[in-house]
Amino acid sequence: MERTNKTVAVVGATGLQGRAVTRHLLGDGWRVRALTRDPDGAQAQELARAGAEPVRARMEDVGSLTTAAEGAWGLFSVQPTVGSPGTAPDFTTEDEVRWGVNVAEAARAAGVGHLIFTSVAGADRHLSEKLPANLVSKWRIERRIAELGLPATILRPVSFMENFTGGYALQNGTLSTGIAPGTVQQLIAVDDVGAITALAFARPDEWIGRAVALAADALTPVEVADAIGEALRIPLPYAQIPIAAIRAVNEDFAHANEWLNEHGYRADIPATRRIHPAALDFRTWLTRTGAAQIAAFLDQAHVSGHGA
Repeated sequence: MERTNKTVAVVGATGLQGRAVTRHLLGDGWRVRALTRDPDGAQAQELARAGAEPVRARMEDVGSLTTAAEGAWGLFSVQPTVGSPGTAPDFTTEDEVRWGVNVAEAARAAGVGHLIFTSVAGADRHLSEKLPANLVSKWRIERRIAELGLPATILRPVSFMENFTGGYALQNGTLSTGIAPGTVQQLIAVDDVGAITALAFARPDEWIGRAVALAADALTPVEVADAIGEALRIPLPYAQIPIAAIRAVNEDFAHANEWLNEHGYRADIPATRRIHPAALDFRTWLTRTGAAQIAAFLDQAHVSGHGA
């Protein structure tokens, strides 16, 4: 479609997905409004230097979202989940749903022509399985978007490769998660979600009304640890965190890990590659950006004495 002078508003523009979406949209010639609660912050100013227009908006304030979306043709929506970096300690799944619904309501009020919402793979299986809270919250937002009759696309990515670049998984010289050593986990790079989002905005006739699960690779955590170890030339054994230990900290996280171990995302990897043939497998992602990110984290952890 013709993109000259068309604007896309990106909610959560300074977050991991928001930055990737903004980067791809700018690269494709869109005008981008980078919605953020702090347009003067360092990350927002970095987006401004790249060509985006930082605009103040808060997801808990539907009025600010509506004002920021006025005149925009497209709107990208993503919300943090409980425990996401930067969220308040008391942030709940109800907050997540409220924020997602606010964005959808703002899209309708502003007359946006195409809303793209990032959900999570498996969220549509609520009728057949007891889903983890982080999937149920996304499904509830999806349902509200449908109820509003918005011209929308739902993208449902699996786990991000970037989850392996920090303290979430790198602990005490090991790769540690709640996934069983032999369980295959589907993965995708955040940048590929950004590329597919830009593709969907460019082809509204093809994408409005679609809900698509996205995955580009599938590895056991032992294979992930081996690949990282080879890329960085360091020993990196895998150590599963017992589900009971996770449950002692957070019941929802424990259920999420049990669900991944027992059910998993079940996204269609070949279908994702048909949409976006350049989608990175895990080893290519390591070569491109992942290994450098992991090395930087490990170096910083060593300097600070945390011994990741």
